[in-house]
Amino acid sequence: MRKRNRLIAVLLVSAMTMALSACGGSAEGESKGESKGDGTLTVAIWDVGQQPGLEEIMADFTEKTGIKTSLQVIEWDSYWTLLEAGASGGEMPDVFWMHSNEAYRYMSNDILLDLTDKIEKSEVLEMDKFPEDLREMYQFEDKTYAVPKDMDTVAIWYNKDMFDEAQIPYPDGNWSWDEFYEIAEKLTKDDGSQFGFAASTVNEQDTWMNIIYSMGGCVLTDDWKSGFDDPNTIKAMEFVDKCIKNVMPPAATMSETGTDVLFSSQKVAMISQGSWMVSAFKDNEDIVAHGDVARLPKDEGTGKSVSMYNGLGWAASANTSMPDEAYQLIEWFGSKDMQQKQADLGVTMSAYEGVSDNWVNCTDAFNLQPYLDALEGDLVFRPHTNSTLAWWNPMVEELKAPWNGEADMAETCEKIADMMNETIAEE
Repeated sequence: MRKRNRLIAVLLVSAMTMALSACGGSAEGESKGESKGDGTLTVAIWDVGQQPGLEEIMADFTEKTGIKTSLQVIEWDSYWTLLEAGASGGEMPDVFWMHSNEAYRYMSNDILLDLTDKIEKSEVLEMDKFPEDLREMYQFEDKTYAVPKDMDTVAIWYNKDMFDEAQIPYPDGNWSWDEFYEIAEKLTKDDGSQFGFAASTVNEQDTWMNIIYSMGGCVLTDDWKSGFDDPNTIKAMEFVDKCIKNVMPPAATMSETGTDVLFSSQKVAMISQGSWMVSAFKDNEDIVAHGDVARLPKDEGTGKSVSMYNGLGWAASANTSMPDEAYQLIEWFGSKDMQQKQADLGVTMSAYEGVSDNWVNCTDAFNLQPYLDALEGDLVFRPHTNSTLAWWNPMVEELKAPWNGEADMAETCEKIADMMNETIAEE
C-alpha cells in the first residue's frame, strides 16, 4: 500500500524548516502553485543556463498547440523545498524536472502523474530510444511517471595557458590517472597561487566516483550493498586523498568557492565537470578564453576510462488541473524533434538515442567531442537505491573529515560502508 499521508507528514516538517529558503526562491519564478487561472502551464527547472533553449522549445509548443506555458527557474535547494511544500499542501508546478535522488519517493507516494496509458497510446514518443537505465529510473510498479529529458557524461576541463606555461602537451584522452597526477603536480605552484586540480566532496558524480569505478571499485554493488569497503574503492579514494594533500586548494576554499569558479578565475589548472555545465561555460568569457575539454583518464590496471552518467526526467504533478495539457508538453519535450532541438541549441545532451551528435557544434569555443566519446566507453549509471539521500548525504558529510585532513581516508571508507549497509537495510 502506498503511504502518501506518511510522506506528506515528513515533507511538512521539511518544508517548515526550509520555508525561508523557499521564499527566497520564489522571486526567480512567477508562480509556486498550480496552473494559472488563464490556462497557463507552470514549468519548473533549477538550471538557469538551460532556460533560453527550453523557452524556445516551449514557444514552439505554444505555437503548435495554443497551450501557454510559464517557465520558472528555482535554485536547487529551494526547488526541492517547493516540491516538498507542494506535496504537502497540494500546490505544485504542473510540469517539472525529476531527479534520480528523489524519483522513488515521489513515484511511490502518488505525487506524480501516471503517464503510462498516455505513453502507450502516443504516436510521437519512442521510449525504446531512451537508455534502459533512465527509463527504469522513472518507473514504479510497472507504471511510468517521467519521460527522460537528457543524459550526461563527465570530462576534464583544462586551462590551455597553464599547460602552455608549463610546456606540457594538452591531454589527448590517452592519459592514465597516474599521468594525470604527475601533470597536476607540475601545474601546482609552491606559493599557493595555482593548483593542478580541484574537487570537493559534493563533486561526487563528476569527480571521485569516476575514479572509483575506473580503478575497479564501486560505490554500490548490484545487490545494494556498499562498495566502500572494496579494496579497489579504498585504493581509488586514497588516490583522491593524495590529490587533496598535494595538488588541490584547501578543502574549505573548494567548498566555499566552487571548483567551477576556481577554474574560471584561473586558480586551478584542471577540473572534471559534467556535460550539464557546458551551457554555462560557453557564456563564461574567462573559460572561453582559456579552457578546453579532454576525456577522463583511464586506470592503468583496468584500462578503463569510466564516466558516470545520469539523466533528468520530465514529470507532472498528480494534482495538476491540466493533466492532458501537462502530458502534451512532456510528450513534446520527449519527441525526437525536440530532443534534437535541445541538443542543437546547446541546452544539454539529449537522452534520445543518436540525436546529440550536433550538440558538439553548439559552440566553437571548446572541443566537446570527449563528452560524446564517453558514451562509447565505459559508462556507469549514477548509484541509487529507493532512499538514496538517506545514505548519500551522510556519505558526503563523512568524507569532509579526510578532505580536511582530520581523518584517515581508508578508515573513513570503512565507516561509510557500515553506515550505508545499515541505512540501506532499513529501506
